[in-house]
Amino acid sequence: MKRTMVRYRVKPGEAARNEELVRRVYEELGRTAPEDLRYATFVSEDGVSFVHLASIETGDGRSPLSDVAAFRAFREGIGDRCEEPPAATGLREVGSYGFWAGATGA
Repeated sequence: MKRTMVRYRVKPGEAARNEELVRRVYEELGRTAPEDLRYATFVSEDGVSFVHLASIETGDGRSPLSDVAAFRAFREGIGDRCEEPPAATGLREVGSYGFWAGATGA
């Protein structure tokens, strides 16, 4: 299992576009329902800082997001939309309660 957090800040004029692209990812995920993925996106109260959390549960560690056309479209212009570029950090769970659907804490 691989868990990752990605943080970035978009330019104020790009926030609505970024949020729309993220929503399209979730629409496609709702249709395709990959089993080995837990994924969440949050925007801070400032409206321009985003955090994505992903738990990849495939046997080979390959992300099901790479098969999502809307995710590829989201990533295409990310550099142009950002004021602070995406920074990915691997995570090791210490504990959780009800955070990952169907999963128990570490």
